[in-house]
Amino acid sequence: MRDVLEAAIKAYEIMGGLALENGFTTRLGLDHVILVKVACAAVATKLLGGTHGEIVNALSNAWIDGHALATYRRGPGTGSRKSWAAADAASRGVWLALLALKGEMGYPSALTAKTWGFYDVHCKGKPFGFQRPYGAYVMENVQFKLAYAAAFHAQTAAEAAIKLHPQVKDRIRDIAKVELWTHHYAMGYLNRTGPLSHFAERDHCLQYIAAIGLIFGGLTAGDYEDRVAADPRIDAMRAKMVVREDKRYTRGFLDPLKRSNANALLVHFKDGTRTSRVEVEYPVGHRRRRREGIPRLVGKFEQNLARVYAEKQRRIVLGRCLDRARLCAMPVDEFFDLLCSNNIGICG
Repeated sequence: MRDVLEAAIKAYEIMGGLALENGFTTRLGLDHVILVKVACAAVATKLLGGTHGEIVNALSNAWIDGHALATYRRGPGTGSRKSWAAADAASRGVWLALLALKGEMGYPSALTAKTWGFYDVHCKGKPFGFQRPYGAYVMENVQFKLAYAAAFHAQTAAEAAIKLHPQVKDRIRDIAKVELWTHHYAMGYLNRTGPLSHFAERDHCLQYIAAIGLIFGGLTAGDYEDRVAADPRIDAMRAKMVVREDKRYTRGFLDPLKRSNANALLVHFKDGTRTSRVEVEYPVGHRRRRREGIPRLVGKFEQNLARVYAEKQRRIVLGRCLDRARLCAMPVDEFFDLLCSNNIGICG
């Protein structure tokens, strides 16, 4: 399992290293799962015993593939494909790895070929930029989704709204305006007005998430379902929201030493009074809130184990995963036997 964990870290480093400077979605219009496919092709080939040349062959095929457009994750076409797109891309990366191991040829100029290479087709001839060598930066700075069932860039908006709930819960009808400040990336990704027809649009709407927090004082996955969205107070409050970019938040989001993910809210009432401005710079899942976040991470893991396994197996799986030395030394097939829900008898 140490090999698996090391491979997973490498995959995250490949994805993050490519993502930091190259804007695959914002600049190229491609969904970021292209990086899942590329990373999985490289790492799976290595795990399966591939040579350097076979890894290059698998990678080159990943780059010349047809790539998913970001339309199902952004804009008016947001839909449920965003929930399975990464798994689809990962499976494609593994398939390309298997092809390379069987001798499928590669394309050394997949990125650099004039006219037909990835750089010329998608990047106007500009090669990829890199902020830093591959190491452990991405893994060490990963932001977990721990506190709320919301998009990464809306986590702090949800937290700020929930903090404001006691000040507004009895004055919902008296709200005149809600100001919401965020960073540039969230402005382009989550700033949505107009009708939201299904859950996949709602959980990627900054205004909807903030409205739920302000009105109900919490946020769960169920709050994106039709029965909750039918509450007329939600869209009424969304219509009163003014979303702006705070340049400080954008700078903090891009700063390699901070990687903040800030949002702030302020509510104005019809009588001229207002709440305090509540700012949350780092979500619970951020590196700077690890002490607070790790217990929630373990709790989330336990909660999801309980949905699948009986108590005895749940405790065994949890125990193995929390014992780092024992987990790292464990053969992969034995670990996956633990995860087979009908194998309770072999889990002692």
